[in-house]
Amino acid sequence: MQTRVCRLYGQNDLRIETETAPAPAQGEVLVRVGAGGVCGSDMHYYFDGGIGQIRVREPIILGHEAAGTIVALGPDVTDLQIGQKVAINPSHPCGTCRYCQQDLQQHCLNMKFFGSAMPMPHIQGAFRDLVNVAQNQCVRISDQTDIGRAACAEPLAVCLHAVGRAGDLAGKKVLITGAGPIGSLCAAAAKRAGASEIVVTDLQDFALGVAQQMGATKTINIATSADELKPYEQDKGQFDVCLECSASPAALRSAIAVLRPQGLLVQVGVAGEIPVPFNPLVAKELTITGTFRFHSEFTEAVHLIDTGAIDVAPVITQTFPLKTAQEAFDIARDRSKSVKVQLSFAS
Repeated sequence: MQTRVCRLYGQNDLRIETETAPAPAQGEVLVRVGAGGVCGSDMHYYFDGGIGQIRVREPIILGHEAAGTIVALGPDVTDLQIGQKVAINPSHPCGTCRYCQQDLQQHCLNMKFFGSAMPMPHIQGAFRDLVNVAQNQCVRISDQTDIGRAACAEPLAVCLHAVGRAGDLAGKKVLITGAGPIGSLCAAAAKRAGASEIVVTDLQDFALGVAQQMGATKTINIATSADELKPYEQDKGQFDVCLECSASPAALRSAIAVLRPQGLLVQVGVAGEIPVPFNPLVAKELTITGTFRFHSEFTEAVHLIDTGAIDVAPVITQTFPLKTAQEAFDIARDRSKSVKVQLSFAS
């Protein structure tokens, strides 16, 4: 069968090509992709040619946020059926390395993650009509669940893992810096975890409007109303936890200023090197912890979307047909107009 693929050859060189999709191998299923989300890493590959030291060194099919319908089964596949709708888990840990054995699969030494230029050869992604996927990377969804919403399972899983790193949020005051897809989904995850107050900051009113729909109890535009964050600095800080999703030095400084003594900062956003104001961090005995990808949270994310426990619809602000992928990437870059942009493979 023929499939279109969205392949990146280098910086600003994205091409839609057609090739033959191979039959699924043993333990694989062939999925007809319905929707795929444009992630920040996809945009870095396209606009910058890489992320930090990770460079695109050979043509790569982008995309790791996807869902679709099974159209063929490989040998020995018994748990799935043709016609079933599935969310695709882009994470494929080896299961045998020291970290997999310690139940830290997100740190697998032999990880194969869809659409990643980290290893060589690169791991090809899911922005294509037809993709072969290991059966254990498919999580079934009900026929009634919108395929675009199911494609949000991967970023939601990232947020569930981040919130898990923060510990028990019941009754806690939470600050989220950055209202992009991850910040807005973190608001939903924090709300579900029982946070009593969720304040989200950003530079764009459009993104903050989405964050409010996803669970923020208050939003602050730092560009126009930065003084609204000042009262949270009183008495050495008011927030118990900050989920820092922007990777902005200014956001990190403000987070440290408004966290209470012995508060926790979970660094979710990634960028280059970020200067850290260590004096207040030490004086307030703050803890900074990282969070990376997910493992078991993917199945949980699919379940939350499938049951409607978390409605991700507000996050999906635009959907473009695959043939206009470049336009989709341009809009995804404009945070005054978009939060999560998706590609549709229906036409």
